[in-house]
Amino acid sequence: MLAKSVQRMREKIAVSAWNWLCLHGSIGPDTARGKRFGRFGDNSIICFPVTTIFNEQYIQIGDDTMIGQNVALSAGMMPGQLCVTNPVVRIGDRCLIGRGSGIVGHLGIDIGNDVWTGHHVYITDQNHGYERIDVPISQQTQPERMVTIGDGSWIGAGAVVLPGAQIGKHVAIGANSVVTGVIPDYCVAVGSPARVIKQYAEGQGWLPKNEFVSD
Repeated sequence: MLAKSVQRMREKIAVSAWNWLCLHGSIGPDTARGKRFGRFGDNSIICFPVTTIFNEQYIQIGDDTMIGQNVALSAGMMPGQLCVTNPVVRIGDRCLIGRGSGIVGHLGIDIGNDVWTGHHVYITDQNHGYERIDVPISQQTQPERMVTIGDGSWIGAGAVVLPGAQIGKHVAIGANSVVTGVIPDYCVAVGSPARVIKQYAEGQGWLPKNEFVSD
């Protein structure tokens, strides 16, 4: 009986300690860490525990946005790097970035308002060169292309958004999809690479597949 009581007490202490860390270890606009950002909007939060976050001065976060636990959020390759654009990463108002996701910008990642992602989504604007077979891929040039995600879109769990991706407004990207190009407004896209499987047109409703319009 005593052993069970001790175990329950330990559990209560552990839960209380974790809750305290989640509350006080999170990053908000009024925290010392939050003030390092180029912008950290009102009522926004980066939940504890955090993982890789650096060069915050090149990152802007809008109002009422929640960034989940264990999210990597960075500008550039390493802490202290001088970036050629500012902001490098912009996340709009009322966004939700799912747990375990990664947003790694070098040139420009622009995420609109009301964008939600599932868990473990990866978004980057830089890729590795591989054309030269006499040089390790890790040492080749890393081309950068701007990434945009339009207002009101949803990126499913496990999706990867690669350099040059332009996702329109009110777009649903299926889980585990890989986005490499232009996805027009008001559609659903799935697969690797992601392809439009459903599209809405003003005044026409949902279009049959043979009438899909691409940008």
